[in-house]
Amino acid sequence: MRILSINEQTVPIQSEIANAYISFRNMTASVVAIVTDVVREGRPVVGYGFNSNGRYGVGGIMRERFIPRMMNASPESLLTDAGDNFDPHKIWDVLMAGEKPGGHGERSVAVGVLDMALWDIVGKIAEKPLYRLLADQYRDGQFDSTVFVYAAGGYYQPGKDTAGLQAEMQGYLDSGYTKVKMKIGGAPLSEDLRRIEAVLKIVKDGRCLAVDANGRFDLRDAMAYADALMPYNLFWYEEAGDPLDFALQSALADYYPHPLATGENLFSMQDARNLIRYGGLRPHKDFLQFDCALSYGLVEYLRVLDMLADHGWSPRRVIPHGGHLMSLHLAAGLGLGGNESYPGVFRPFGGFADKHAIEQGYVRLPDAPGIGFECNRDLYRLLASFGE
Repeated sequence: MRILSINEQTVPIQSEIANAYISFRNMTASVVAIVTDVVREGRPVVGYGFNSNGRYGVGGIMRERFIPRMMNASPESLLTDAGDNFDPHKIWDVLMAGEKPGGHGERSVAVGVLDMALWDIVGKIAEKPLYRLLADQYRDGQFDSTVFVYAAGGYYQPGKDTAGLQAEMQGYLDSGYTKVKMKIGGAPLSEDLRRIEAVLKIVKDGRCLAVDANGRFDLRDAMAYADALMPYNLFWYEEAGDPLDFALQSALADYYPHPLATGENLFSMQDARNLIRYGGLRPHKDFLQFDCALSYGLVEYLRVLDMLADHGWSPRRVIPHGGHLMSLHLAAGLGLGGNESYPGVFRPFGGFADKHAIEQGYVRLPDAPGIGFECNRDLYRLLASFGE
């Protein structure tokens, strides 16, 4: 049992949308296909991985450091003790050999992309969907048959007025979502409030709307928005300030009475632990959005969940960023609180299995072995072009 090749490529996202910080016009993503000598149904087992939106492709460091380490390792060192499958935990140690502590940024994305492909392989070899594999290993076989998802959209876009924003949100509700999210911080407060109130006319209840500032604000602006948002009683107020400004996050949590959300731009267990230690977040109220595809993969994510349990956090307060099938499997198999969804943007990476529609804010997972990318036609067409 061995890895035969690892095919990597950077692909464009090319979207005209923008949040409070960046435009996605020149955004890219890394895609990998790991080809093995294991055969299932007459074909070699191939695992696929990619990084979530918001971080550029990382092909350079994968080619220079991480892919050579995996390919140069002895085949036996990449397998379980029984030798019956690949072991992502052992492979993670191989990938990180020679890496100093700290510096969690681009390399965490590179490892996360490879880790995703490895878990896809492990599930395919075991002939189990990944969520069932995780449930068997970490939850005594218990899994969620459906997962809560919310529709993330409401980006700034040329020519898009409040009527266009309302039409977008109505489309999400018509598609089966019960909660939606929109961007703030890319316009003056007064304009953002008009946008929010326009969406509230569609969703009817503030608890069905989340807002996301993408880390744009300093403390003064974060508090000004907090004052303005309080009467709406929103689902959450997300990432007001820089993700590493724990003092700002703590001050905001002490002041703002409704739920906050953050964490998608923290890429290691250590940074996540500092957020929990110093960010003032409230385990009974707030939400955490760590994204395994950007933060060293599932192997590191399991360490994050263990850390959260040690600090009194339920996994149900974790709703991953990313809007893709990998995070959906984590939510179902590890008992998380739900998953982000991108029904209108970031195609083909966003989206779940084609045959499973959103029903009253929940979605089912594919029964295919591994992550089930093959059940998303447009995404699989792209991935398979690298794997075959």
